[in-house]
Amino acid sequence: MSVSIRLSLLGKKNHPFYRIVACTTRSKRDGQYLDILGTYDPGVKPPVLNLNHGKLEEWIKKGALISDGVRKLLKQ
Repeated sequence: MSVSIRLSLLGKKNHPFYRIVACTTRSKRDGQYLDILGTYDPGVKPPVLNLNHGKLEEWIKKGALISDGVRKLLKQ
């Protein structure tokens, strides 16, 4: 069972809000997750990224793969 770090969509129509979660690769986008690592709110100016770096490093050490969307956010 492989684990990925990806975005989970929350919020209303035309007002997205995302959670950065660690979940199995077979789970749905907004389905079950193992751990919440942070949040991303693109609806405010400038967009707000709250991230627990300790948990992120812990999951990466365990072998979790980072999705492309989360990788783009981390570069900013």
